[in-house]
Amino acid sequence: MRISDVLAALRIEFPAVTTSKLRFLEEQGLVDPVRTPAGYRQYSPADVERLRFVLAQQRDRYMPLRVIGERLAALDAGEEEESPVRARLATRDGVAPAADRLTAERLAQEAGVAVELITELVTQGVLRPGPRGVFDPWAREVVAVAASLADHGIDPRHLRTFRAAADRQADLVEQVVAPWRGQRSVSSRARAGTLAAEVGELCARMHTALVRSAVHDLAP
Repeated sequence: MRISDVLAALRIEFPAVTTSKLRFLEEQGLVDPVRTPAGYRQYSPADVERLRFVLAQQRDRYMPLRVIGERLAALDAGEEEESPVRARLATRDGVAPAADRLTAERLAQEAGVAVELITELVTQGVLRPGPRGVFDPWAREVVAVAASLADHGIDPRHLRTFRAAADRQADLVEQVVAPWRGQRSVSSRARAGTLAAEVGELCARMHTALVRSAVHDLAP
């Protein structure tokens, strides 16, 4: 298969994948297509499944490429079996789409909460709708968690510190990827996207670990 054939096969599930992304994964040693005498890449069906595995691990688990490489090595050696991944639809950014635009009303309906909760989260700056009042897909989880916290007496105004912490962590991620984003090559931009996902997930894990550590001794 030529690289164009591979893109056509993968874009059904990963619409955001690009030629530069595939070349970057090759540079990282995660796939090794053969080369023709003229230097063109040729992929086997096994190579395509390998790429599908890598992209799914990045999308669904935010797994660093180093860890994905270790998992691939274990799979190659027969030391690990791949668990089935639930199929899902995707958009250009790789996120499962809603049946229509994700408005405040739809968010409230999906979460089973009053639309007033969405309004209050926006007022407190916890949620930030787009220019047309449409929310990004992550807003679903924010609302679900906010509703659960509200059951414990934690109101949206208390969640402003979470928003502020997330913004500071995003600034750290931006510092890491800035050198790559500043380069013109498509390979560098692909690397920036990969680094942003990996470092962002590490920041989230650090935040979770610190909160768990802080509340560990509160129970009798």
